[in-house]
Amino acid sequence: MATNITSNTDLPPLPSYEVVVAPDLFPWISDFYLSILAPTIAYWVVSIFFHIIDTLDLFPQYRLHTPAEIAQRNKASRFEVLRDVLFQQLIQAGMSYFLNKTDPPQYTGMEDYDVAVWATRVRLAQRALPTVLGILGINAASISKNMAVSHPFLAGVLAGGHYPFLTSELAGPDGALVPAFATWELLVAKAIYWVLIPGFQLFVAVTALDTWQYFLHRLMHQNKWLYTTFHSRHHRLYVPYAYGALYNHPFEGFLLDTAGAGLAYKLALMTPRQGIFFWVMSSIKTVDDHCGYALPWDPLQHITSNNAAYHDIHHQSWGIKTNFAQPFFTFWDRFLGTMWHGDTSLKYERSRAKAQEFVEAEAKKTSAKAQ
Repeated sequence: MATNITSNTDLPPLPSYEVVVAPDLFPWISDFYLSILAPTIAYWVVSIFFHIIDTLDLFPQYRLHTPAEIAQRNKASRFEVLRDVLFQQLIQAGMSYFLNKTDPPQYTGMEDYDVAVWATRVRLAQRALPTVLGILGINAASISKNMAVSHPFLAGVLAGGHYPFLTSELAGPDGALVPAFATWELLVAKAIYWVLIPGFQLFVAVTALDTWQYFLHRLMHQNKWLYTTFHSRHHRLYVPYAYGALYNHPFEGFLLDTAGAGLAYKLALMTPRQGIFFWVMSSIKTVDDHCGYALPWDPLQHITSNNAAYHDIHHQSWGIKTNFAQPFFTFWDRFLGTMWHGDTSLKYERSRAKAQEFVEAEAKKTSAKAQ
C-alpha cells in the first residue's frame, strides 16, 4: 500500500494504490499457457477457414491460382507442409515458454495512479501556455480573466492550468479539501495511458519485426548458400496456401519468424498480454498473406498493401527478387526499390494455362494406361 501526495499544493494529490498480481485473462487457462497456445490456435482457425473455402471452391472468382496450378507447380506435398509447420510451431511454443519465464510477474492496482501521473503532466504542461502566447503577443492572463465566468475551464487553461474552483475531499476523518483534476485532463491522461502508449508500443513492435524480416529475407535471396540451404524450402510452394505460411527450414523459421517476433516484443517493452495480442495478430496476418485469395471483404487485405496478392508475386519465379517485405507493411520495399511494378495479369494467365494443359495431359496419359 502506498499513499502519494504531491509536494506542490497547487497540484491535485496522487491517489493511493496497492499492487497485486494480475488475475488471468480467462479463468479456465493461465496467461502463461495462453501465450503459448493462442498464436497456434489462431493460425489453425484461420488456416482451416481458408482450407474449407479452398476445398469446397466457394470463391473461385477471387482465387490467385487455380487448383491445377497447386497440383502441378508446388514441389512439396501437403503432408510435408503440415509436418514442417507443426515442427515450427513447437519451436515457437518453446520461445514463448522462454519469454514467459524471463518476464516479471504482471501486476495490477497502479492504473489510477499512473493515469493521475499523466494528468499531472498535462496540468504542468499548461503552465507553459501563457509564455508561449506571450511570445505571440497575446495576453493570456487578461483573456483568462475576462472568460473566468463564461468559460471557466478555458480560462483555467489560459491561466496556465489554474482551476481554483476544482476541489475534492480527501478520504479520511479530516476530509480536507484539495485541488482536483478537470474532467478533460483525466480524459487526456487516460487516452495517453490506455491508447497512445500501447499504440506506440505496437508501432515499435511492428516496425521492428518488419525491419528484421525484410533484411534477413532479402539476405536469404542475395546469398546463394543461404537460399539453397535454408530459404529455398519455403519457395517450393510456388502457389502458397494458408496453412503453408510457416512451411520453411526450421533454422530459418526460428531466425526469421520466432526470434524476430520475440525481439520485437522485447524492444517494444510490451506486457505479456500485449505480447499475446501481437503474436496472435502476427500469426493471423502471415496466414492471410499466404491464403491464395484476394477476398474483397477480408479486412487484412485492405489495411495495408502488404497482402496475399502482394506476397504471392514474391512466390512466382518472375517476382522472386521483389516484394521482400513481410508481414505488415511495405515501406522497406518502397524505400529500397525492391517493390514489383507493372501489370501481372498476363503472367498469371500464362501460368494458369500452362498448368491446365499439364493436368489435362496427365489425365489423358492416366486414361490411356487404364485402357
